[in-house]
Order: sequence, then C-alpha cells, then structure tokens
Amino acid sequence: MRDIKSSQDVQPSLHPAARTNGTATGSTVDLQGFNGAMLVFSAGAWTDGSHTPALHESDDGTTFIAVGTADLLGTLTAVSGTAQQNAVQRQGYIGNKRYLRAMQVTATATTGALTSAAIVRGRPNVAPVA
Repeated sequence: MRDIKSSQDVQPSLHPAARTNGTATGSTVDLQGFNGAMLVFSAGAWTDGSHTPALHESDDGTTFIAVGTADLLGTLTAVSGTAQQNAVQRQGYIGNKRYLRAMQVTATATTGALTSAAIVRGRPNVAPVA
C-alpha cells in the first residue's frame, strides 16, 4: 500500500449543516505550497429544495468568481431528490489561482438538506504535510 496522508491535506470550506434557501459561502482555502486541488461535496439526508454546489477562485482571497469550466475536471450535480442524497461528489481544479472556496445555492427548501464541502490540497512542494 502507498500512503496518501503524507501528500494530501483536507481543509473544510462548508462545515456540515442543514441548509435552506439562500447562498452558503465557504471558508477560504489557501493553495500556497500545493500544486493540486479538488472540491469534495457531501450531501446527507435530503428533504426538499435544490442544493447546487460550486467552486469559486480568487487571486487575493477577497474577490471571488466562479471557476470557469476550462479549469474544472468533472461536474457537480445539484442535490434535488433522494437519488442524490447520502453521496459524495468530487471536482478537480486545474486553474492557477491561489485561493478557493466552496459555495452552495439552495432554493425552494423548507427543511433542506445536510451538506458539507472540503478542499483537498495535493501535490505539496514539501512533504510530508502535517
């Protein structure tokens, strides 16, 4: 077996929560010292609404925009029914911005869904990572 713990770091962006209508803005994750990243979006129990995850990027950690499709590997699917609950989605990032954060837009939800998102940083300049 080969160890990946020493070469990857997981940073929470959207902490686990029941989300209802509105936009949830995740914590900023700094990619300095890493040469790869991936968004991991997790959906638990779904009761209603549409929950759309996205990845945003920034040069300065202040002004964020949605990552363009040319800088993404894979797609994220909105959680809008029981078929998407209790699942994990992954999306690779191949852009060159220093900062990332997860976003989630929720619409038509009364009780919502349990969701979270993390940024996995990989290919570090110095390993092992702490």
